[in-house]
Amino acid sequence: MYSVIVVPPACAHPDGQITIASGEDLTFGRRETPDGLTITHEGVPRIAGTITAQHDFWLLTNRSTDQTYVVENPEGAGEHIKVAPGRINAPVAFEFSRVVLPAAGDLLTFDVWAPRQNFTGAEPHDLPGSATTPAFTLDRTKRYFAVLAALCEPRLRGEPHAPTPAVDHLVQRLRPTWPTVKRSAVYWNIDYLALKLRLRPGPDTAEPGRRANGKKETLASLALRFDLVREDDLIVLASPAHEGCE
Repeated sequence: MYSVIVVPPACAHPDGQITIASGEDLTFGRRETPDGLTITHEGVPRIAGTITAQHDFWLLTNRSTDQTYVVENPEGAGEHIKVAPGRINAPVAFEFSRVVLPAAGDLLTFDVWAPRQNFTGAEPHDLPGSATTPAFTLDRTKRYFAVLAALCEPRLRGEPHAPTPAVDHLVQRLRPTWPTVKRSAVYWNIDYLALKLRLRPGPDTAEPGRRANGKKETLASLALRFDLVREDDLIVLASPAHEGCE
């Protein structure tokens, strides 16, 4: 049974995908091999690297002597790991990955999927003692969550390095579902989120509207890092926010 699927560049059909069973290797590079992944580009080493399948994740060996490879999580809003030249068996735990190879001024990519990932169920309810306190408590029906979603939207839409939207842009983005929104309301919600997510300064230590750029960037980074806002949550920008902070 296969463990990892490698999708070559420009592969448009499942027949072109390469499946690897746990413990098996796949070598990629410019040199043509019958059981490897050939990447035809003069900037790619003859043997550029090796992928090793390991049940529900995979290992990447970078056989380049001078180029760092990057493995991106296309669903992670900028999440990535760097694999230094010569690094052997760097573990990659993303379910969906994009390997980026610098090649003589170009950036070449191919995808690796690890679909065999498993997850535990919810915390058992029959254990003695109190339940675990949630790390972050967010109500997705409140307007502050719509503000947070709008902050994260550009990166969730596939622009991992996009700057956080300006307050005026947030007002325009929120207006279809929040007709009475104003700049002051957006500033207030940013301050409230900073306090709620235990960031500082909050509304008790900073005048509303000040240092908003730093707060916006910190809020978006925190939310995306811990999956507080996912792509599915952007639906709050297409349906009216119910209650909450003006």
